[in-house]
Amino acid sequence: QVQLVESGGGLVQAGGSLRLSCVASGGFFNNYVMGWFRQAPGKEREFVANIRWSGGSTYYADSVKGRFTISRDSAKNTVYLQMNSLKPEDTAVYYCAATIGVAWSTASNYNFWGQGTQVTVSS
Repeated sequence: QVQLVESGGGLVQAGGSLRLSCVASGGFFNNYVMGWFRQAPGKEREFVANIRWSGGSTYYADSVKGRFTISRDSAKNTVYLQMNSLKPEDTAVYYCAATIGVAWSTASNYNFWGQGTQVTVSS
């Protein structure tokens, strides 16, 4: 059974940085696409970024392009989300997710989810 465990959230001032981590276990991830999503109170879960485990190709939501970077460390089975120039509107619970094959940007296409980590950006 695939398990995803996020960490690294917290409280940061606007303009600051955070790095989220997602440790994956229970699977052979070479064919997987790993994604980060976020959900703010009262809003739907939205796509942030994804990365193809094999090859490392990435895709970003327009709202984070140029500020966030997704990467993976195959030796550690870990996916990262480096978040720079944070804004109050980035405040949300951030979720790590995994799917097989296609690099979807729709949450419903992801089969496995972590428990989420809170990111709060103060103005």
